[in-house]
Amino acid sequence: MDGVTTSAHAAATTSPTRFAFLGPRGTFCQQALNAIAPEDSNTTHIPAIDAPRAIKMVREGEADFAVVPIENSVEGGINATLDTLAQSADLIIGAEVLQQISFVLAVRPGTKLAGIKRLSTHNAAWTQCRNWLLTHLPDVVHLPATSTAAGAKGLTLPYDDAAYDATLVSPLAAQQYGLEVLSADVADNPDAVTRFVMIGAAGAVPPRTGSDKTTLMVQLPTDEAGALLTLLEQFAAHGVNLTRIESRPIGDSLGRYAFSIDAEGHIFDERIQSTLVALHRVSPKVTFLGSYPSAAGVKTKLLAGTADSDFHAARAWVKSLVSRSMPSADVE
Repeated sequence: MDGVTTSAHAAATTSPTRFAFLGPRGTFCQQALNAIAPEDSNTTHIPAIDAPRAIKMVREGEADFAVVPIENSVEGGINATLDTLAQSADLIIGAEVLQQISFVLAVRPGTKLAGIKRLSTHNAAWTQCRNWLLTHLPDVVHLPATSTAAGAKGLTLPYDDAAYDATLVSPLAAQQYGLEVLSADVADNPDAVTRFVMIGAAGAVPPRTGSDKTTLMVQLPTDEAGALLTLLEQFAAHGVNLTRIESRPIGDSLGRYAFSIDAEGHIFDERIQSTLVALHRVSPKVTFLGSYPSAAGVKTKLLAGTADSDFHAARAWVKSLVSRSMPSADVE
């Protein structure tokens, strides 16, 4: 599929088929969902007003899965998704999709560039087109929308109800809502990519592929010098590479933080299990948020001494030492 790389098309197709997504229809999120499970007679796409509510639908049994954005290449992590997902350990990520992002400036038919005074779109789209807007629409006022497609849908309302003149949206959504494209490819970075994840109830995880990610939320100890270094050392000591790490406030008081982390590897890997044991010893709280195939599909390169067989051999050696060191049964 053009512009889309998916980690597991089959991950959801054999499961229950209610999928919540960041709506309305026509969002980049629905395009990512189509890469996992296209809507047909066996699959239902349910638009949600924002990512937290899509995740909430899974928690409350109104949907079996949610597909939501979690990271983009311009701004990094999507905080609303990260924080909502990490509220408890009841949900996990089961798949990811990388979606190339392109924006157009869309208007009601007949609107001219000089007539655009207010523009409504998602904050991420506004940020990714900031330089273009400063050049071509320096005085335009941004009215935040819950999604790019929501901004497009609003332009189908009577003018007095819409309260804005233009939107930044995908070419597909512009076409879907009957809008006129005034300018194409308005994004500052033509290679921008957003990462979407499929979230479901905690339980069985996808099998290992050799190209996997494990997502965690690890709370940082407070009032302790070198606490972050101690946390990171647990990954380094077991040969686990991090592909993303971002701090998030815990929210109960100033100065208390957790780290949202993507690590190369799978919960079934010995080195990931050993890392989790180590993190559990030094962190007040570790939340496992899933192991799943990486959309990039690049095989993980293991450091010397970090293969499963290395851990098995090391444990067998220690066990032999312990066994040899035990007092003999006939010693009084």
